[in-house]
Amino acid sequence: MRCIIARFPFDLTKDGVLAAMKGVKPELVTGDSVVIGRRQYPVKQVGAVITRQDRRDFSAGEVTRAMTRLGFTCHTAETEAAPAEALTPLEAASALLGTATPE
Repeated sequence: MRCIIARFPFDLTKDGVLAAMKGVKPELVTGDSVVIGRRQYPVKQVGAVITRQDRRDFSAGEVTRAMTRLGFTCHTAETEAAPAEALTPLEAASALLGTATPE
């Protein structure tokens, strides 16, 4: 399948990607990832291996789109919710009783 990654056309196949990633140890996944075989790789690592380009030259979205079109399972990065402000003991007790907190 013809895919455009970093403004360059690549003819990628599922078997070609599997062969390229064979023997490559997965790095720690901190963002988007793709499952190839039984392993989960960061999409930037996969893009660097299959295109032989620097990781700064392409986006994770380009590689994710190409891998999805080839039939691989891709996962997006989970964003962490902002931590809620902790209630003081007085505020927590007031909330349980259903009364307004004194200010």
